[in-house]
Amino acid sequence: MNRALALAVSAFAAGFGALAVLRHRSLTTGRFDLGNMVQAVWSTADGDPLAVTNLGGEQTTRLASHFDPILVLFAPLWLAWPSPEALLVAQAVALALGALPVFWLARKHLESERAGLGFALAYLLFPATQWVALSEFHPVALACPLLLLAFWFLDEDRLLPFALCAAAACATKEEIPLAIAGLGLWYALARRRWVAGIAIAVAGAATAAFALGVVEHFNDGGSPFAGRYEEVGGSPTGILKTLVTDPLAIARALFDREGLVYLLALLVPLAFLPLATPLALLPAVPDLVLNLLSSTSTQTSIHFHYVAPIVPALFAAAIFTAARIERQVVKPLVALVLVSNFVLGAIPVWGAIPGGEDLQSGAALISDHDRIAARALRLIPDDAVVSASNSLGAHLSARRRFLSFPIRGDATWIAVDERSPGYLDRFAPGPYALAIARLRRDPSWELVFAEDGVLVFRAESSAAAGTP
Repeated sequence: MNRALALAVSAFAAGFGALAVLRHRSLTTGRFDLGNMVQAVWSTADGDPLAVTNLGGEQTTRLASHFDPILVLFAPLWLAWPSPEALLVAQAVALALGALPVFWLARKHLESERAGLGFALAYLLFPATQWVALSEFHPVALACPLLLLAFWFLDEDRLLPFALCAAAACATKEEIPLAIAGLGLWYALARRRWVAGIAIAVAGAATAAFALGVVEHFNDGGSPFAGRYEEVGGSPTGILKTLVTDPLAIARALFDREGLVYLLALLVPLAFLPLATPLALLPAVPDLVLNLLSSTSTQTSIHFHYVAPIVPALFAAAIFTAARIERQVVKPLVALVLVSNFVLGAIPVWGAIPGGEDLQSGAALISDHDRIAARALRLIPDDAVVSASNSLGAHLSARRRFLSFPIRGDATWIAVDERSPGYLDRFAPGPYALAIARLRRDPSWELVFAEDGVLVFRAESSAAAGTP
């Protein structure tokens, strides 16, 4: 049975690692967000921990966007494999390894290796798990296997390895310590470990306050994402005020059509089993609430990284519920997850079958246009200051300064793709075309490459100085 598990884990890691790499080579990734992580890791490996260039062209720290210092641990990997592809493969491997604590939990509580394997397969086939593997690269994706390990160790009353996994998970994003607090509450209420559980909950809440404070410190006391919650208060205190003064506004935000579809996409593949063990869902509550209250549509979609911290609690709760019913539930559950994967999953082959999920099914296909872009980007020196459009940004971010087009600043090279109008961090064809037209007319910039809509410009001053 362990061989079957090893084969399944290896297949997920290899398959989704390869898909992620191919999607990167086909220009599906971008400066937002893979390029942001690449620059932070590259800077760390170069001796300037977590240094990045922000959207305004200023040098700052990655911690001004999110509290994810776990990125520093990727510096040695970058030194060994200096490519964005290293991060994409590492993410796929980490998510695949999350099947191990799922297997251990299910084997223990259902008293069956076969049941453990069934749940591990369900985790690997779960649509949200697969989409996280293909959602560029985000440190919070690592919270998925780390929280699963934390669940396992806490369930085993092994507090030291739990603490290590919890600390690592807290370093993936600022709200993850609240998931740890939820784990503490589960431990206190479900396992009757009152002292340890409450201590974990308090430590998690305190760590969350610290992490949020770090992000706000680098943003003059504000949050870079407060605008996503303007409709419900715009800040934690504002949301609490809205909850008191206009609770219907909170209810509408939580359970609008998009939110309900999102919840169904998470619960239907698991036959709603998690709902029968609500205490085990406590670690998922912070991210569920953040996602459902947000006005940003990507947060209420299983196709993005925002779902990563929610998956562990769903599977733990499903396992605990299955243990109370009977182990015969495992085979139908695996079948249901497989069908759900066909309808909602990220495996590209489904797009060729009627009724199968065809979203981004061709994203891993490398076109002639992509090969032209790769050839064009090789013209740009590794140490140059570059301004580039979003679709090219992930391929150019491994440098001290990277500017998002149309910001030029001190850039000596500019790279844009007319087929992919990424204006700063948004899709804006009109402003994008106008910015390129202005650039073409500017005599201080020389067009050194133009093929199939891929344009590379070099500052005339750089040419005069002998820059190749």
